[in-house]
Amino acid sequence: MSDATRLSVFKTYKLYVGGKFPRSESGRVYEVNTATSAATAAGKGNWLANAPLSSRKDARDAVVAARKAFGGWAGATAYLRGQILYRVAEMLEGRRDQFVREVQDAEGLSKAKAGAVVDAAIDRWVWYAGWTDKIAQIVGGGNPVAGPFFNLSSPEPTGVVTIVAPQESSFLGLVSVLAPVIATGNTAVVIASEDRPLPALSLAEVLATSDVPGGVVNILSGRTAEIATPLAAHQDVNAIDLAGADEQLAKELEVAAADNLKRVLRPQAVDWAADPGTSRLTPFLETKTVWHPTGSLGSGGSSY
Repeated sequence: MSDATRLSVFKTYKLYVGGKFPRSESGRVYEVNTATSAATAAGKGNWLANAPLSSRKDARDAVVAARKAFGGWAGATAYLRGQILYRVAEMLEGRRDQFVREVQDAEGLSKAKAGAVVDAAIDRWVWYAGWTDKIAQIVGGGNPVAGPFFNLSSPEPTGVVTIVAPQESSFLGLVSVLAPVIATGNTAVVIASEDRPLPALSLAEVLATSDVPGGVVNILSGRTAEIATPLAAHQDVNAIDLAGADEQLAKELEVAAADNLKRVLRPQAVDWAADPGTSRLTPFLETKTVWHPTGSLGSGGSSY
């Protein structure tokens, strides 16, 4: 069959919940268009796809999946989590051209600039993959105490984290907030950029084929406020990253999050292309301190 007579196969974008790709239970979708310049911002860009318009039920389902996956992911060795995150980077490298096209359309960038963004996102996965078994060295350690005890502090994941992904940086910003959350053993419910969700929904396809257990990452698209509000109030969500929330929404979500004392990472101005450091690895960690007797210390020293 010649190209002239072949029908195009349009991609159907779906949510990613519990390792599966459901449509929104509401059956709703919304149009996603190419980015427009400031001069044409009043109009619409070209149609790209219909994305699922997530409901409150989809958000609740994502939390259930994230909670179910938490025990296994948090209990996995840091080395294994690092290997899995590195595998994500490998898979992204293999699908680089696809993500360059999607970022180019989503953010209105040239092909060269979109390529630089995708390369930076892949490198960021590698960065956080390398930190999985090292973060304990900078936030944990032995504590000197007055007495015959070992006193050791070690980091442990907080639990289920809701992430309001950056609105403008649809891919590099998303990776920069998601990777550190799961690198440290948490599970995530991600609300993709409202107007630029397609790179996030495609990332789900990579995660599903990269040994990341189902439910560790769950990705929802739709109206940010509509999805974030029930998640901020959800009693089984332990923390929330407000990176992509505007000032008013961030205040409302922070108030809702206080009901069960969620950890909250407030939105702040960030250059997503800059060196990420370790600042996003630590907000969603708890510190466990263990005391252990060393035995009687006398003139002869420790019994050990």
